[in-house]
Amino acid sequence: MRIDVAATLTLSSPAPSTALLQVAVAAPVTEQLTVLSGGQVVEPVQFEVDGARVHRLELHEGGTTITYSATAESDGAARAVTPADWATALRPSRYCPSDQLEGFASAEFDRTLPRAELVPAVAAWVHRRLTYTSGSSRPVDTAVDTLLMGQGVCRDYAHLTVTLLRALEIPARLVAVYAPGLHPMDFHAVVEADVDGVWCVVDATRLAPTRSLVRICSGRDAADTAFLTTLGGVAVFEGMTVTAVAAGDLPAPDDAPFPLP
Repeated sequence: MRIDVAATLTLSSPAPSTALLQVAVAAPVTEQLTVLSGGQVVEPVQFEVDGARVHRLELHEGGTTITYSATAESDGAARAVTPADWATALRPSRYCPSDQLEGFASAEFDRTLPRAELVPAVAAWVHRRLTYTSGSSRPVDTAVDTLLMGQGVCRDYAHLTVTLLRALEIPARLVAVYAPGLHPMDFHAVVEADVDGVWCVVDATRLAPTRSLVRICSGRDAADTAFLTTLGGVAVFEGMTVTAVAAGDLPAPDDAPFPLP
């Protein structure tokens, strides 16, 4: 299925600054990225970090507009879980302190279930346990904070799902995606888990069909997948628009784990 995506971000800087951008799809058919900063065209520098496509931007003083568009395919080969993936996706991380919830996870879930059943069971539990509430969480909230508050946005749902899966000794990671059918439209966060050696996606929010998602990048948690990070100077985020449109009808929602190309 062909998916057309686009994103426009605006920000301002009181002085020159450096930013890292992660909005490019993992495997585009076609794409275009334009950065206009302080009235000048900026040429992004592309590199990879743990397989993610990252663009470094040297921003000028004043306003900046970043425009990205791409066409991608939602179909493709499944991704195998490598030994390095396995090790990284089992470790506790900044927003996913799985070592703190091992006892809790063991009491809530049946570890003896096949992963094809246990992974969606954890996502369904998170869906029932949390209430999706825009603006309810802080940038520093971990999965434990989300569990105690009982509410959050997509990244909070993803962090809690990842944390519980790791606590059950199932490798899991957060994936940033474009999501046709998502409302309100935005960048979206879902979860990939190791199901019989293949990365399979689940979405505890159930806000968009998983079979039409388009991968941007994956990482241990949101610290690895942020769409914009300022590492030098100051840049004030002003706003953004995101679109993701599928050619034809969207697939029906499916709660079963599904390989995301």
